[in-house]
Amino acid sequence: MTFPLLTLSPQQPFWKFRTHRVIANTTESTRNLCKSTLYLFLALATPFIAYRCFNSSTMFWSSSSSSSQPATKIDAESLRRQRINSSKLYQPDASSKVPVIYSSYYDISFLGIEKLHPFDSSKWGRICRFLMSEGYLEKNSIVDPLEASTEDLLVVHTEAYLNSLKNSVNVARITEVPPVAMLPNWLVQMKVLYPFRRQVGGTVLAAKLAKDQGWAINVGGGFHHCSGDRGGGFCAYADISLCIHFAFVRLNISRVMIIDLDAHQGNGHERDFGNDERVYILDMYNPGIYPFDMTARNYINQKVEVMTGTTTDEYLKQLDKALAVAGSNFAPELIVYNAGTDILDGDPLGGLKVSPDGVIQRDEKVFRFARERNIPIVMVTSGGYMKTSAGVIANSIINLSKKGLIETNVHSGRKIMI
Repeated sequence: MTFPLLTLSPQQPFWKFRTHRVIANTTESTRNLCKSTLYLFLALATPFIAYRCFNSSTMFWSSSSSSSQPATKIDAESLRRQRINSSKLYQPDASSKVPVIYSSYYDISFLGIEKLHPFDSSKWGRICRFLMSEGYLEKNSIVDPLEASTEDLLVVHTEAYLNSLKNSVNVARITEVPPVAMLPNWLVQMKVLYPFRRQVGGTVLAAKLAKDQGWAINVGGGFHHCSGDRGGGFCAYADISLCIHFAFVRLNISRVMIIDLDAHQGNGHERDFGNDERVYILDMYNPGIYPFDMTARNYINQKVEVMTGTTTDEYLKQLDKALAVAGSNFAPELIVYNAGTDILDGDPLGGLKVSPDGVIQRDEKVFRFARERNIPIVMVTSGGYMKTSAGVIANSIINLSKKGLIETNVHSGRKIMI
């Protein structure tokens, strides 16, 4: 489903239209500048890291030979089911807890290097602290997920891709943080990739909790630019794809709808499920920004393109239409909602002009869509490149609780100031 380009109205002067074009050019220029910096940095750093990369790649490839041997004896799908059935990611007991998933290990912090990327890598912890300070969440009621193991990741990822993450240069490219290339890989694994793997465990677990309780929110996750054989855009693991494959096998679910409302196209899960009729993808994104993945766009079941400068009212109007179409096209047994906040007005990468209240209304519409149809829903927080994103997400969760769409331990009704 597509929509017309932004047009001028009598109430919309020409200078506003030009502003939208400037914002689009500026946000893309920022990303291009970051990429240029990365390439320059890597070129200058090559003499210092080549020897280490050669040694590590030799070691990693040799160590992987034993784990690849069983695959020759059974077919790929059987091996995938075997890995899923033997996984421990569904083990955490959440029977007495609220289906809000978070670990203090989610947050990424190491000598300030994380600040070189516009993504707020501490937003996950701040969301939970906001909710606890307002009485909407208790620390002992939060579900703490397990780390996704190598065997878990191999459910979707190729062995070659996972081995590529043992090279710090590749991780630097994926995270778009050039100095990561100079760090020993054991440190990159501990300070960058381990937090990501813990969030992957949270997204996978969220489907089980949603099936049991009707809804679940992973405060992290939403790495929608990563597919089975490639990463990018600060996304190193395909948590959405993993979540869905686990649900197919362990939860006896056969139809899943992905509602991706991050400002960026979710090209990772689109590549993973491009030819899978069990998965319906509604992707509402700005086509004028990263990742420009035309191949993946062909796999979107319902494409809604919102142009740079789209405001709150227009965005919500298009969302209403999109949800109505999706509801008539597909009857899912599980919804995975990628709730990026980079649609916020002022976000340096999203290019849209949606207000904080607009984001809250957006989330309410999606949850109401699921709850009215009695469909379990998983929410992941995905992108958002302003410090205010954490407060907006917390306020949105509070609103969902107030509206009776989720149930948390509500003790107060104050709105978090952001």
